Amino acid sequence: MSRQTLTQTEWNLASFALRDAYTDFVLSRQAVQCTPATLTFYNYTAGKFLQWLEQKSVTTPQEVTARHVREYLAEVAANGKSDKTVNANARAIRTLVRFWHTEGYMPELIKFAMPKIAKKRLPVLTADELTKVIAACENPRDKAIVLFMADSGLRRAEVIALNWGDVDMQSGLVKVAKGKGGKARSAVIGANTRRALLAYRRTVQSVTDNAPMFQARGGTRLTGTGLLLIYRRLSQRTGIHFSPHAMRRTFVILSLRAEMDVLHLQAMLGHASLDMVQRYAQMVDDDLLQSHRKSSPIDNLSRLK
Repeated sequence: MSRQTLTQTEWNLASFALRDAYTDFVLSRQAVQCTPATLTFYNYTAGKFLQWLEQKSVTTPQEVTARHVREYLAEVAANGKSDKTVNANARAIRTLVRFWHTEGYMPELIKFAMPKIAKKRLPVLTADELTKVIAACENPRDKAIVLFMADSGLRRAEVIALNWGDVDMQSGLVKVAKGKGGKARSAVIGANTRRALLAYRRTVQSVTDNAPMFQARGGTRLTGTGLLLIYRRLSQRTGIHFSPHAMRRTFVILSLRAEMDVLHLQAMLGHASLDMVQRYAQMVDDDLLQSHRKSSPIDNLSRLK
């Protein structure tokens, strides 16, 4: 066997070590019952990093360094990806190398700085804008969807997964069987939203407990794309650009302004920590500061005379 063939064989055998370590990582995510969406996330983040390492002739986890991670993230950023995308890649790689270290694939845990995400003011609807959107709904289903999402704060995937049996029309309690990360939780909707749901239910044929609550034509379950199209049409009619996730943020902001307890709000949103709720609360505080600067009775005393 020539030296070139031997070297190629050695590289292939060593490459298996890197691939096997990554396969073990994926299997560990499956073992802890990560959702299909989470597994896809790792495939497009940690999986891409693995391919990049192979292109750099890295063949074992032991060879991976913090410099590799920094170089890869710099390339992701240089390709025009957003700061959120770069941060998401960093989070996935951090999870991967921690697993490798814990399982003995990597002798020392490599550490690297996490890319920062710029703090941007996330779009939300005002009470007036939400009223205009509701008025623009042309059928009972669309109105029920808008009211439901604005009143419950559920994510798009959670909304389309609901069946009629998941909502108690008497109490307003909503059971979310599989939220983000596969976690179950409860949400609540008010009387007006329940009345809108009942009005919509009278227009559909399949209303058993196991039937999808929000349906497309023919009684099939409304898809995520179908829900996005509804929002797009409403945006065009009203001239107000918003998305399903903007509606979730709207629920948070309006609930905070209505003085909902932050712990209850955290539970309804399904957040593991208060960090995101506190970020929204800061947005409300910023609104108050801006309003006061504009309308302070003392600062404007001379103008008010």
